[in-house]
Amino acid sequence: MATKNPLNADLHSHSIMSDGLLKPAELVQRAHAHGVDLLALTDHDELAGLDEARATADALGMCFVNGVEISVSWGRDHTIHIVGLGVDPDYAVLDVGLAQLRGGRDARARQMAAELDKVGIHGAYEGALRFAGNPAMVGRSHFARYIVEAGHARDVKSVFDHWLAKDKPGYVPHQWTSLSNALDWIHRAGGVAVVAHPGRYRITRKELRSLLAEFCDLGGEGIEVLSGSHSAEDVAASARHAREFGLLASRGSDFHGPGESRVDLGRLPALPEDLSPIWQKLV
Repeated sequence: MATKNPLNADLHSHSIMSDGLLKPAELVQRAHAHGVDLLALTDHDELAGLDEARATADALGMCFVNGVEISVSWGRDHTIHIVGLGVDPDYAVLDVGLAQLRGGRDARARQMAAELDKVGIHGAYEGALRFAGNPAMVGRSHFARYIVEAGHARDVKSVFDHWLAKDKPGYVPHQWTSLSNALDWIHRAGGVAVVAHPGRYRITRKELRSLLAEFCDLGGEGIEVLSGSHSAEDVAASARHAREFGLLASRGSDFHGPGESRVDLGRLPALPEDLSPIWQKLV
C-alpha cells in the first residue's frame, strides 16, 4: 500500500464500546463503504472493540490499526485527549491504566445525573445507561442522547451547549490521567501518540504551545491536523503547529454515528502536501 497522500486514512473513530452509535463491525463496514483505506478504532479509554473491528476489516480486505483515545487532565483543569495508534491491546500496563480511568466514570455519571436533576432533567442516569453499549463507559454523549429523547433539546450539540459543557449545570469535572502517563502507556504498548483535535480545546494559544512543547518533550509524535471538529482556521493552525514542532500529521473524522457527527467516515479532505502523515509509522 502507498503510504503518502491521497491515502484515505481515518484514524479517529468511536463505536458503542465508548460513546459511538455503531457496533465495531458496523463501524468498519461503513468505513469500507465510504472508501476508507486505513481505519483506526479509537474508543475512549477502552480497547474492547478492537478484536471485532479487526476481524471485520480483515474480512473486507481493509487495513486496520489498533487505537485508543486516552483522557488526560492537563494544566488548569483542562481535559485533553491523546490518541494512541498501533498499540498492542494485550500489553498489561496499557490495559491496567485504562481500567483505572474507566473506574471513575460511574461515580461521575451519577453526580452528573444529580446535577441535572436540580435543573429539572430527571432520571438522567438510568436514561443515559440505555444509550451506553458499554455500561462501564457511560458519559456525556449518552446523557446528551437521553436529554434529546426526553424532549429537553433538539439535538446533541445543543445539549452540550446548554447543559454538559464546562461551567454548565450538568458538567462535572473529573481527574483523568497525566499526559506523561498517557504517552508512557502508548509507547510501552508499541504505539505512537497523537494530540487529538487541538482546535477543540478551550485553552489560550500560549497554553496550546505549552501543551505541544510538553507533548514533544515526552516523545509525542503526531497532531490531528484534519478533524471532524476542526474549522478551516483550526486546520491551518494545526498545520502550522505540525511544521513548527516537527510533528507528523494525522487525519480523523472523530466519527460517533450517523446524524450525530459533523463529518462522516472517510470524508475529510487530504492533508496539506508538505506535511508528513502519521501513517508512515503505521503501515
